[in-house]
Amino acid sequence: MDKLSIKADLYMGHGALDRLMEWRNKRIFIVTDPFMVKSGMINMVFDRLHESNEQYIFSNIVPDPPVEIVTEGVEALGAFNTDLIIAIGGGSAIDAAKAMKLFAQKLLNQQEIPFVAIPTTSGTGSEVTSFSVISDKQKNIKYPLVSDDMLPQEAILDPELVKSVPDFITADTGMDVLTHAIEAYVSTKANDISDALAEKAIKLVFAYLPRAYMDGGDLVAREKMHNASCIAGMAFNITSLGLNHGIAHVAGAKFKIAHGRMNAMLLPHVIEFNANYKPGYGREESTVAAVRYAEIAKSLGLSAPNPKSGVRSLVQAIKQLQKQLQMPQTLKECGIEKSLLDEMRASVAEGALKDGCTATNPRVPTAGDVAEILNKMFQS
Repeated sequence: MDKLSIKADLYMGHGALDRLMEWRNKRIFIVTDPFMVKSGMINMVFDRLHESNEQYIFSNIVPDPPVEIVTEGVEALGAFNTDLIIAIGGGSAIDAAKAMKLFAQKLLNQQEIPFVAIPTTSGTGSEVTSFSVISDKQKNIKYPLVSDDMLPQEAILDPELVKSVPDFITADTGMDVLTHAIEAYVSTKANDISDALAEKAIKLVFAYLPRAYMDGGDLVAREKMHNASCIAGMAFNITSLGLNHGIAHVAGAKFKIAHGRMNAMLLPHVIEFNANYKPGYGREESTVAAVRYAEIAKSLGLSAPNPKSGVRSLVQAIKQLQKQLQMPQTLKECGIEKSLLDEMRASVAEGALKDGCTATNPRVPTAGDVAEILNKMFQS
């Protein structure tokens, strides 16, 4: 038996930020990052908050928020006697706020606090998921947290907030969306509902990510990618993810490569690993994953007369998309030395196998499989 819950109310499209005007007489704890404050983008929130509210700004958020920052936030949240949390920023700000909310409830015996998530990048889908990723900087490890208690009550998706995102971040976050959707589609927990969400997100990415990358002011493309990010988040909140994210969580931290970029480099290799096709196999010998990848290829209008061809077409389409977005396709292009890969390979493999996302991968990997994927990523 499967259970499907979509907790967040979604406010979407141009003018969605105006929803904030309806919150009154609240002590609002705002979680954001220094850029949002310095750039003045935070004023888009302040301009819509009623004068009856009191605000506390917690803006210490950094990429891959460490445990120490989350702890600091929990203490500040409790001291402020918060009765509404607003997180505005990229996935790091929203993930940090989710972790703060969770730990405040558990450690400070806080009651349920209303939580509004406002993403300013189109990538993580964190505004609709029960996942949060925090890091241990000393150990170079990312820890995925999973709890429905972290789910926001509301998510505001306003394309005005993403039109100034730089092209390279648009590319990285957009490829993260694609990875979320593809992993959700082949997850061992996939069902009809998650399939519909994942397939729609995949189509939106291929149609609109290049447009958003080429012209950040294209509000149609920005809105479509913002929606795709949210839809993919809904999909993987049902299904979890897979080996792609299992490796990316560990390798991204150890090699200091942006999460979406790491996912993008991994994606063709993980697809080929999961498909596990062999020369000359026929339809009857195809793996379930290969058939599923071929279904994605068909939905995109790619050549897929059989599963093997469909897998090949999908991989090539992903690589072509990477080229359009001027993204590196190998670790070597990211400046990673072979000696560092040799040093980190075993620990990355170990961490990837322990990562919770790997549990729903369609093919069970070994440490040797992960090592081989890393080797192919280095210079393929």
